[in-house]
Order: sequence, then structure tokens, then C-alpha cells
Amino acid sequence: MATKLDFPVFDADNHFYETEDSLTKFLPARYKNAIQYVQVKGRTKIAVRGVISEYIPNPTFEVVARPGAQEDYFANGNPEGKSYREILGEPMKAIPAFREPAARIELLDELNIDRTLMFPTLASLAEERMKDDPLLTHAVIHALNEWMYETWTFDFDDRIYATPVITLPIVEKAIEELEWCLERGAKTVLIRPAPVPGFQGSRSFGLPEFDPFWQRVVESGIPVSMHASDAGYADYLNIWENAGEYTPFAPNAFRMTVQGKRPIIDAMAAMVCHGAFDRNPGLKVLCVENGGDWVDYLFTCLKDTYKKMPQAFHGDPIEAFRRSVWISPFHEDDFERLLDLVGVDHVLFGSDYPHPEGLSDPCHYIDYLPDRLSDDEVRKIMGANLAGAMNLPVAV
Repeated sequence: MATKLDFPVFDADNHFYETEDSLTKFLPARYKNAIQYVQVKGRTKIAVRGVISEYIPNPTFEVVARPGAQEDYFANGNPEGKSYREILGEPMKAIPAFREPAARIELLDELNIDRTLMFPTLASLAEERMKDDPLLTHAVIHALNEWMYETWTFDFDDRIYATPVITLPIVEKAIEELEWCLERGAKTVLIRPAPVPGFQGSRSFGLPEFDPFWQRVVESGIPVSMHASDAGYADYLNIWENAGEYTPFAPNAFRMTVQGKRPIIDAMAAMVCHGAFDRNPGLKVLCVENGGDWVDYLFTCLKDTYKKMPQAFHGDPIEAFRRSVWISPFHEDDFERLLDLVGVDHVLFGSDYPHPEGLSDPCHYIDYLPDRLSDDEVRKIMGANLAGAMNLPVAV
């Protein structure tokens, strides 16, 4: 039986599994060969511009890992040294609730979840593999958004809020995409926490160049979701260990140690240090599936830098972060420390359902929260904070 709570629950992190045509159905004809599914030794793989990717081993999602298969692994470690396959256990066939919204509503009822943000899965590989072609990147991301809107809408029954993706290489096109999403009822948009590629190299999305986009986000009243993705950090790590493409489903001790939460740390440092939060007051960023333990390290670095060169900031950088950022910690994180750093009003419940890294019983997340929290504070974390950040009523 799924855990049932006596107050509204708003999950900041659910996922759907895309169909094979999700990136191609609405792709213009001139780009028709950019995304292909190919057979390799009897297995279906995705190829981006002719290069096969192993980032997601089974991009058809016909068979998937069971929800929450790794909960104990992340909470308690792996003292027996089991292999990744042993930890995941037996897979399952993807069910309709992983693919379309009406069935997902029934599953949400079974899981006792009132509302949820709904993130894509396959989309996390797209931008990094097209980063040298901004026009193609914008075309593929828009095609994905058209498929997402057709399949899920961006606001299904006031309960499922699918998150269209915004890619930023060409700022004017990013604004156009944002307007397209807003016109169709998007309540948040998904932006990759990573350097933004462009025609003349990559750059920080915290620079003034991106202010017209951030200001339009502020005017719309919606928050931006920054969900973990392939941020391209394999390029840096390959300098030390030439292992090629980043593959999260084939763990590597060196990369797990060194990469850690580096992408989200750098992304938030860029927003703070390059002044985006100060120049765009009211901007709201939801950090989802990035965990929360990284905040302590970032604050230590910001505090030290501010002490040494306060003239580089408009004010206290940690306060700028606290005003603008909401954190969805992993169930295994140090909640006590995070609450001390950002305050209870900026912490969000996220289950990562139905991914194996998350929880099979999403509302069981409450059992990981500190005992010192009041009932009102628990309600905030489990849903009210997210509703407030999205300018939605606490209860549906």
C-alpha cells in the first residue's frame, strides 16, 4: 500500500518515457536524418547525426528498471559490492501510465499524489549531442515540445504539469519558444544546467546577453526548472580518463567521485556571480534531481569570494541565491544541513518516480524528513512550497 498523507502532495519530480517518434514526429524534413533509431546486435539504439549514443541504453523504453530499485543503494550504500545490474534487479515492461496522461492520473491516485511536475527522460541526451549546431538544436527541441504538448499537454487536468524544454543557444529563438510554451499553458519550463553552446563557443547563461529571456520568464510569473541532464562534463573528465561518452548507467568510480554535483554547482555559481539573479529580481529557479548536499560547498565558496572581492557583487551572493532558488533534495541527503542553509520555504519534495534512483512509494519521502519539522513545515516541503513558487493554489 502506498503511503497516504492527510494533506495535498505536489511532487516536483516525476518522469514520463518518450516514444520513438518524440524527437522526430514534428522535426522539419531538412533535419529528418538527424535523429535515427538503429539496430546494433539486435538492440535498438539512438543515433544523433549518425553517432550512436549509449547515454540511455534502451531509448525505446519498452523495458525499464523498476521504480525505486536503487532506493536502498542511495540511502545505505552498497557494502556487498553488487554490480549495477544486481542492484537494479529484474526490469519490467513499460506500462501505459509511463507513456500517457490519463493512465498516469490513475497511477497518481494509487500513489496518493495530488499533482506533479512531469519531466522527459530521453530529452536529457539531446542538447549535448548537437551543441555545435545551434539551429539543429532549436529545431529538435521544438519538435520535442510539439510532441510533448500533443501527448501530455502542459497542464493536464490541473494535476500533471509537463515541462517543455527551452534551449538557449540563440536567445531570440529561446524567447520565441518560451512564448510558444506560455501560449499553450506551460507552468514551468526545463532548462539544462550547463554552459550554453553557440556559434562562437559556449558561455554562461548568467551573462547579460540572456537577460531578455530571463526577464520574460519573470514577467510570465513561472519558475524555471533546472533538472539534471548531460551537461557535457565528459569533455573535462576525458582529459584525465579518456572514457568517451558519459553514460550514467555504467558507473565509473573516477567520474562518480570527480563529477559529483559539479554541473549544478557551476550553473548556480554562474547565475549568482554573473549577476543574473540581481539583474532579474523575481526570477525563480527550481533545482530538481540535482540533490541538495552541493549547496553547502557552493555557499562556502561564495562566502570566501565575497569576503575577498565584494565589489564583484551587487550584494551578498548567498542572499541572492536564497531569494531565487528552490532545492529538491534526494531522499538520502542531509536535510538538517540543507534546511539550515536555505530555509524550509525553499525545499521541495521530489520522488523521481518512476526512475530507479527514486522512490517506488513517493510519499514515503516523508519518512526521510527530520523529526524536528512541524506539521506545517512538512506540508510546505511536500507540496505547498512548490505550489507557491508556481503561483498555484495549495490544493486542487
